[in-house]
Amino acid sequence: MYANTFNGQSAIVTGAGQGIGLEICMQLAAAGCSVILNDIDPALTAQAADGVNSKYKGKCTGLAGDASDVGFIREMVDTAVSLYGGLNIAIANAGITLFGDFFNYEPDAFSKVLHTNLGGSFFLAQAAARQMKQQQDGGSILFMSSVTGHQAHKNLAAYGMTKAALEMLAKNLVIELSSFNINVNAIAPGATMTERTAEDKDYKATWSHITPMGRPAYPSDIANAALFLVAKPSRHITGQSLVIDGGWTAVSPSPYDE
Repeated sequence: MYANTFNGQSAIVTGAGQGIGLEICMQLAAAGCSVILNDIDPALTAQAADGVNSKYKGKCTGLAGDASDVGFIREMVDTAVSLYGGLNIAIANAGITLFGDFFNYEPDAFSKVLHTNLGGSFFLAQAAARQMKQQQDGGSILFMSSVTGHQAHKNLAAYGMTKAALEMLAKNLVIELSSFNINVNAIAPGATMTERTAEDKDYKATWSHITPMGRPAYPSDIANAALFLVAKPSRHITGQSLVIDGGWTAVSPSPYDE
């Protein structure tokens, strides 16, 4: 779909050892982009990067580490510059989901969700934007929100709060980044079939039943939207949040009622 669209560009994608992040890396590499693929799990990072390079040789570098650590974030940016001569795209895909009843939710879990989902995204955007500003050629930043930032979901108060905040961050950074030709957006996936969700044997059937389009998303559905928003022809789109959920938020039936 995006053949040669990203030739000569480089990107960082965090939380990309599997699922949506890995599919984004695959599609970027297929379209000519050089990619820093990050995951906190070293073995998963190496496996994922090898998988990309087996199809698109030399297009992917795996870099394992904590995407919420500011020092490591700077290392990722420095690595992109060192290997590829610059940084054009940053996709803050890393995040954690810690379910928990509101009345019993622990401060430690709350802090972890905020530190990873918000802190990691904020400081990746900051480090990437600094580099893009210095390059004077613009760039694209993309945050990974969720439908839980739009609709209430049982036991996900803290998580949903962070996802809504990321959409506000995308909007606010328009003020900071537009003069440097850097656009910043968010995508909000709905139910998506990944390695993690596939562990629930009822997941596909449940979400197929309550999603107007008749199925949950697949990583390719989300990656298609991500590439659209970070491509240069879309640079005038900024401060926006795109929901990709097969229409679920339009009706919002709860999976817990099924």
